[in-house]
Amino acid sequence: MRQYISVRRVLAGLSLLALANCDTALTTSIPPQPRPVQPQVPANAYVAPSAASLDLARYYERVQSNLLTRGLLRTDGGGPDTPYDAEDLAKNFEAIAFYSEYPGQSVATSRTRTSGQLSRWSGPVRIGPEFGPSVPPERRKEDTARIESYSARLARLTGHSVSTVNRNANFHVFVAGEDDTAYVQARLKQLIPGIGQKQLDLFDKLPKSFYCFVFASATNGSPHTYTRAVALVRAEHPDLVRLSCIHEEIAQGLGLPNDSPSARPSIFNDDDEFALLTSHDEKLLTLLYDPRLKPGMTADEARPVVRIIARELMGQSL
Repeated sequence: MRQYISVRRVLAGLSLLALANCDTALTTSIPPQPRPVQPQVPANAYVAPSAASLDLARYYERVQSNLLTRGLLRTDGGGPDTPYDAEDLAKNFEAIAFYSEYPGQSVATSRTRTSGQLSRWSGPVRIGPEFGPSVPPERRKEDTARIESYSARLARLTGHSVSTVNRNANFHVFVAGEDDTAYVQARLKQLIPGIGQKQLDLFDKLPKSFYCFVFASATNGSPHTYTRAVALVRAEHPDLVRLSCIHEEIAQGLGLPNDSPSARPSIFNDDDEFALLTSHDEKLLTLLYDPRLKPGMTADEARPVVRIIARELMGQSL
């Protein structure tokens, strides 16, 4: 069911530049303005899901069962049946890190992000799990633990500061259901003052073909250095698909925005073969945050360095 992966990230190429562009010039000619009153944090006490949400959960359960029956959504990370070498790794990294799956779908009002240049975080990545009211307390606890464990794994792989926090997050991961639109929109207004209605509408009445998505932001001064990201994972997903969304959307939000049909074993592939981050994908993340690569590099500029790093990671001679 190729539609599973390809449509669940249809918004992955979107930019939050219009939402969180904080690179505004300061001038003393403008009189000081009173600070806007911050919206109150919306309550997210558990509310049982509606019949529509329960129907959607049954639909996604059937989707997962179908994929598993066909031998897809593997969780083994790859093995002898999925060999790859340094050349494969370098080629796949270029396709996945330097190009956006949907480069023309930016929501920025002033400009679109240029494909073909490396983007990643320079400052610490502080991941904050957010849960809609329809998510039961035990699932909130479970998914928080999953995100914490995954964040620690990403920190080890990248050598970059990636952690899960309770406050002051800059990478917000929403696990929210069909009934939670009002909560998510209110929370986004609180997290991102000045967010526009067009951006808020992205979270409203999603077709069920939209499984999860992520988008990241930069500033005008550093257009290839991310400073904020927001991901949405449908709460109605069964456990494995929900975890798959968490793995892929957070990894994409770190700077791996594209898919490649030749990437294997990989979650960055539309074939649904793998559900969770693989050994191949771990090396992509290590490559992405290697200090020999710099945000804003083009694929041509980075290619010789990428080949060297790929051979080092694969234990092949230079």
